[in-house]
Amino acid sequence: MAIFNLGSINIDHIYYVKHLPLPGETLLATDLVTVLGGKGANQSIAAALAGSNVRHIGSFGRRDDWIIRSLSDVGIDTSNINAMQGPSGHAIIYVDATAENSIVLFGGANQQITEAQIDTALAEANEDDWFLLQNETNLGVYAVEMAASRGLKVCYSAAPFDRDLVRAILPFADLLIVNEIEERQIREAGSELSQRLDQIAVVTTFGGKGARYASPNKEFCSPAYSVDAVDTTGAGDTFLGYLLAALDADEAIEIAMQRAMASAALKVSRSGTSRAIPGQAEVSEFIKARGSVDGVDAPIRRHRNVPM
Repeated sequence: MAIFNLGSINIDHIYYVKHLPLPGETLLATDLVTVLGGKGANQSIAAALAGSNVRHIGSFGRRDDWIIRSLSDVGIDTSNINAMQGPSGHAIIYVDATAENSIVLFGGANQQITEAQIDTALAEANEDDWFLLQNETNLGVYAVEMAASRGLKVCYSAAPFDRDLVRAILPFADLLIVNEIEERQIREAGSELSQRLDQIAVVTTFGGKGARYASPNKEFCSPAYSVDAVDTTGAGDTFLGYLLAALDADEAIEIAMQRAMASAALKVSRSGTSRAIPGQAEVSEFIKARGSVDGVDAPIRRHRNVPM
């Protein structure tokens, strides 16, 4: 089994500040870290570190060939990542003293992925594989249509929120992973989208309060582990990568959610993005040491009548 990820590849410039900048305000940063990032790359790295066979589909600026080495070093198949003219995608990230962040994205090479890349990658896919995508690259609609036609299971990370993309991609999704704000945006985007959420499996994250799984026949909450947060950047991507890797390994959804919560807890306890994603052994040791989750239950906001 494998995870095919049509995903963004960014260079993250992370500025640590006392508080997030206000309009018109100039701030002095206390530190600057430049690392590999992007929702797609982070999710691929997390899934690979969790033990999955990950095949990334993406593009980067040809001057940044260190990106390929960084992805290959964690076991990601990079044969469908192309070097393009122009700059790589990048993000300006501000992290404040409470570990909250704000992010500005520039798409760059993430918007230059070709249909040929997608065709070549998915030609090697099987029906028991997963196809993962976000809203940070071009050709998402083309790719998800092809993946679905080949019988792949589709996991959709609908971020950043884009109404038109959600309308086009959500009908193909088997599993949707969003945060609380994104779920609300989808439900408010139209009744047909809200109804679609009630027909598929949806994982909604609530930050430090945990996450909720809801499908037509099951709904439950996974509380968060209590840790001292240093940097929340990339926590959601780490959560998603570990969750999908567990499902790819045929783990029960309850086990998958526990591993995802543990990986996210470890991630937020350290600074950085891709470099701060924990390995599989570390996550297992964390769960062994901490036992059952000791966080506060996330609010379960039911939109359907389903057996618990």
